[in-house]
Amino acid sequence: MPRILGVDIPMQKQIAYSLTAIYGIGISRARKVCKLANVDPTKRTKLIDENEISSIRNAILKLEYVIEGDLRRDIAMAIKREININSYVGVRHKRGLPVRGQRTKTNARTRKGPRKTVAKKKVETK
Repeated sequence: MPRILGVDIPMQKQIAYSLTAIYGIGISRARKVCKLANVDPTKRTKLIDENEISSIRNAILKLEYVIEGDLRRDIAMAIKREININSYVGVRHKRGLPVRGQRTKTNARTRKGPRKTVAKKKVETK
């Protein structure tokens, strides 16, 4: 498996789609990188030689994208800042609820986790 900037990229995919394994690089950025590195984006990763890998690595560094650890750290710091200033977004992060205005009465199971059943008290009839 070729390693680019500390990330193993998949062998069987086209190089443009393999580059999306790097955190912070989506398909449009991957195509820009391939164009700058003069690599055919439809070429399979297993067919790429060392020269092309180094040119891809240099293209990513030349474009100065924030990727992998730096990007994760920036995102974590932004969330931590929101929590510290007690903004609405920070409070939602702190409570583990959806941040971007989604409904929570019926959905939001990904954020809230599995349902917690609350027992109802029996009402005495006279």
